[in-house]
Amino acid sequence: MKEMIFGLLEMLAGLGYFGIAIGLMIEIIPSEIVLGYGGYLISLGRIEFFGAVVAGVIGGTFAQLFLYWLGYYGGRPILEKYGKYLLIQKKHLDLSEQWFEKYGTGVIFSARFIPVVRHAISIPAGIAKMPAWKFIVYTVAAIIPWTILFLYLGIQLGSNWMHIKEYAQPYIIPMVILFASAIAAYVLIKSSKKRRAA
Repeated sequence: MKEMIFGLLEMLAGLGYFGIAIGLMIEIIPSEIVLGYGGYLISLGRIEFFGAVVAGVIGGTFAQLFLYWLGYYGGRPILEKYGKYLLIQKKHLDLSEQWFEKYGTGVIFSARFIPVVRHAISIPAGIAKMPAWKFIVYTVAAIIPWTILFLYLGIQLGSNWMHIKEYAQPYIIPMVILFASAIAAYVLIKSSKKRRAA
């Protein structure tokens, strides 16, 4: 499995920044691994940090826009039928829809840092016909720190980039707590405004 991933990454690396963007768009390999490898390439001097960040943000955003458009134009039935090919199960759809209905559009930003929900959250946004510009703004705002973090960790790990998931845990857990708290604060403020308006 590692050999297959490494082979795909090497093929993408041959495309430079475009390879990073493509790797994130198609999501055959988890974004953490693609970005970690991108950081390794930076450490070798094969690509530049800023260009890798731009490529990562573009690729990650288009990957989420694809899911958003599937939800927008195809709806739930299409995703239940073909979601398995995108590694999205019915339980992922159910959970992401619950989050979207409960927390509103602001969850598009916060949920990017929460495991399980972060990939599927774009789908209910599309189904709910959330304005595309707002979806893109929230998505890009979340993808920028995610991209920078994993590129940085890839640089630090160098040839040990394959261990990036374990190495990232001390960084991701505080981020999850921070953004889960942000979601809770958002819901409290929203509920308070509704009560005042009633």
